[in-house]
Amino acid sequence: MTFTEKEIAFVFPGQGAQYIGMAMDFTGADIEMHSVLRKFDEKHSTQLERIMTDGPEEELKQTKYTQPAILFHSYCAWKTFIDKTGIKPAFVAGHSLGEFSALVANGVLSVEDAMHLVHKRGQFMIEANAGNPFAMYAIMGLDSASVKAACAEASDAGVVIAANFNTPDQTVISGSEEGVKKAGEICKAKGAKRALPLQVGGPFHSPLIEKAGFWLADEMKQIHFNDTDVPVVSNVDAKPTGDSKKIIQNLTEQVTSSVLWVDCIQQMINDGVKVFFEFGPQKVLSGMIKKIDKNAIVYNIDKLSDIERVIEEMKNAE
Repeated sequence: MTFTEKEIAFVFPGQGAQYIGMAMDFTGADIEMHSVLRKFDEKHSTQLERIMTDGPEEELKQTKYTQPAILFHSYCAWKTFIDKTGIKPAFVAGHSLGEFSALVANGVLSVEDAMHLVHKRGQFMIEANAGNPFAMYAIMGLDSASVKAACAEASDAGVVIAANFNTPDQTVISGSEEGVKKAGEICKAKGAKRALPLQVGGPFHSPLIEKAGFWLADEMKQIHFNDTDVPVVSNVDAKPTGDSKKIIQNLTEQVTSSVLWVDCIQQMINDGVKVFFEFGPQKVLSGMIKKIDKNAIVYNIDKLSDIERVIEEMKNAE
């Protein structure tokens, strides 16, 4: 089975997929990729390469390191794959910070600028809610409409919103500690299988970190964004755009807006996409996509060895 460019999308994961040793097989095989990581550390006075290689895990989990680490890993996987195959997509998309990875893949941002922005974005997202009790729960086994209703019912206890629409029956809620706790209890009463607390550094994609959006907008004024003919499907509205001004606006709003991942995938499928390539650590998005549409074909590239495996799988599918 051969797919045309119009039937292909590239997707990129967000926070939570990181692991010790990530991207190191790529940097060991490519001097230029290793140079990108080294220059990032020099510019930001960080030790990201050391943290990615050796940990400790608690340090890698810090949002200001997690975000550039995942973006860099995604970049390595994508760049190595396209250098070997030359495959181009009709669309790109990313889950939360993964949207920045997608903007490297479609030429809107350089990898250096994207890594800088997500490093600052990670700092801003933590600082914006510093000192205030917060929580994020993954609600499993309950439809999104019921989760949104539960958040509305719990609003008297504190700020809580449906932050990530990951699959038809998995939605992440975010906000104040009391608001999220009460919404989780209501979701369980409505029939949710689980209301799982997440280990995160802040109430991401909620109004509680609104200042981070303003700070990020100021930071993006210093960065050059290109227009593109390979549209990114935005988390904010699930609509494709190649206009750099609209992309910047969406990235600003994305900090506090819900991640409409289900809608993003369905939008691309409606536009003719049949096969998704996930680039980055682990294969979180691959699982989500199959739950959104079981007929979707998904290839995931995490490690260097996955490149040849995927190429072989593609040949066998023809």
